[in-house]
Amino acid sequence: MRVSSSISAMPAIPQYVSIIKNEESSANKWEKTSVPTQQAVSAFQNDASSIKTPQQLLKNYKALKVVLGAYGMSSAIGETAVLTKLMTQDPTSAKSLAQTSGNSSWKAFAKAFSNWSTSPLASADTIQKITQNYLTNSYESSLETETPGLGDALYFTRTARTDMTLENVMADPKLLKVAEVVSGFDSTQFGALDYDQQVRLLGSKLDLSKLSTTKGIQQFAQQYLALLQIHPTKTSTPASMLTLYGGNGSTTSILSLFTGDSSGSSSSLYSALF
Repeated sequence: MRVSSSISAMPAIPQYVSIIKNEESSANKWEKTSVPTQQAVSAFQNDASSIKTPQQLLKNYKALKVVLGAYGMSSAIGETAVLTKLMTQDPTSAKSLAQTSGNSSWKAFAKAFSNWSTSPLASADTIQKITQNYLTNSYESSLETETPGLGDALYFTRTARTDMTLENVMADPKLLKVAEVVSGFDSTQFGALDYDQQVRLLGSKLDLSKLSTTKGIQQFAQQYLALLQIHPTKTSTPASMLTLYGGNGSTTSILSLFTGDSSGSSSSLYSALF
């Protein structure tokens, strides 16, 4: 569904600047234009308190859709075995799927839903938090469809931390996607590299000191949008949730407008490896 707002006719950066003033309010206003979203939220809120076990959640498709959407895990809705492990294993164990996956969304989901001695959905506050996160993620997905890059820039802004590490970036495909573009890498080539190579390359280019303040994070996100505006990219199919180590299928050009590096090219990418 297209965003039913005059703001969607604006270029990406003005939209971004307007939305970050109060994204939660913008998401709530958007919900009123999206009947499917309203129906999903209503169904979840009606059923949440009656869900007492992981199995009951897995069998309730409507509730599961909202819960997974709240954690950015919508594409995992058919991965019953994966979800069962995340909801039944100790997420702090080094051998748990949550830990071995390295996926930040899986870790957050497992932390919230691994203890069913009291249902994670027993709290009204938890239900409200999940509802709001689902709305925000759905809103950003809608914006991403309408204006490529905008949803990812907003996600980056609200998710990136001022004390963020390279490991944090690598563990989140959306954060990584933004960092790749701003750092001047072609995502298709970058995603084809193994994890250690990605860490080495991104570590040499990504200046995390630029993300040490809220203003810096916002400027980084706007830089991402500016690069996409100058070099538009085709939208791509989201990576499978079984892609555990941060790779994704997006396509972006190697850009050096903000780094001052005019040598950005596929050859420089591979020369850095060998």
